[in-house]
Amino acid sequence: METYSRIAIKVGSNVLTRPDGRLDLTRMSALVDQIAELRRMDKEVILISSGAVAAGKGEMKECTGLDAVSARQLFSAVGQIKLMNRYDEFFGGYGLRCGQVLTMKESFSTRRHYLNQKQCMEVMLEHGIVPVVNENDTVSVTELMFTDNDELSGLVATMMGVDVLLILSNVDGVYDGDPALPTSALLREVVPDARLDTDSIVQTSRSSLGRGGMITKFRMAQKVASEGITVIIANGKREHILTDILLERNEVPYTRFLPGSHPVSGVKKWIAHSEGFAKGKIQINEGAYRALLSSQAASLLPVGVVAVEGQFEKDDIVQILAPDGSAFALGKISCSAEEVQSRMGLQGERPFVHYNNLYIEWRTE
Repeated sequence: METYSRIAIKVGSNVLTRPDGRLDLTRMSALVDQIAELRRMDKEVILISSGAVAAGKGEMKECTGLDAVSARQLFSAVGQIKLMNRYDEFFGGYGLRCGQVLTMKESFSTRRHYLNQKQCMEVMLEHGIVPVVNENDTVSVTELMFTDNDELSGLVATMMGVDVLLILSNVDGVYDGDPALPTSALLREVVPDARLDTDSIVQTSRSSLGRGGMITKFRMAQKVASEGITVIIANGKREHILTDILLERNEVPYTRFLPGSHPVSGVKKWIAHSEGFAKGKIQINEGAYRALLSSQAASLLPVGVVAVEGQFEKDDIVQILAPDGSAFALGKISCSAEEVQSRMGLQGERPFVHYNNLYIEWRTE
């Protein structure tokens, strides 16, 4: 706990809502109680909270026949007020302030917007305010929405450089099979670069209220941990779960993803989570592929490029494809698609993607 000075906590819809879909005020209050204790220890806390849509749905049961997008917009507009009013009330009981941060996936697509969001939350933390972050479902549309708030929490955790991200779900962590089966065991630790068959060990079913499942949590947690952040998946319905884990008061089940030992720059962290914003693809030859995967720092040079796809401009994010066509890296491109087309294969040219603007998704043995 002494090493954790900045903490991000993501709490899911199934933790914050009752079976009837209304907000579970007792659970919310208990969560705030624990965060307040962390704040008394001078820990900075960022809360990524689901629950707005579920809260609105519980209040608007008479509204039927809406399409999925309209329903989310209506329920979130009504529910977000209820959610934040409750947080304001509970935090206020401890003399703490909280502030609402509504964002969209599109807001992470450019470096400028990314840094603007970071600056906003840095100012809040400097003034002792607990940021309460959620997706702005009132204006988001399906193709531009986060997979779920797990994806959002990963982006926020890396953007804000937290020491630990706790993901509170309605299960104790990641199991090597169906958690309902007695033969399934809880994975207590996941080491960096673990070669695990997620399709076979992680259940893909989704919760009744959230949009994502355990497999999205697992993959996001691995990526965030690889960037040097400890990630913990635990059961948010257990009493005192935050303080039991962070203050090591009681032994409780959870899955911990150990952080990678190699530091990752802020720019590379942004690029790492920008796959959904890629404007094009660049395929490379075997020589360039081996160079990028080597232990030596290497940039993507025009001589190694064999094909280009899509329309993009300077500073856009592009996917980099291996010789077999599989995507293995992301990068911030230094020129337009037309210039890549005209310069690819040439020797002695400046890099298309500099090493400092390159993120390798995975590495072969």
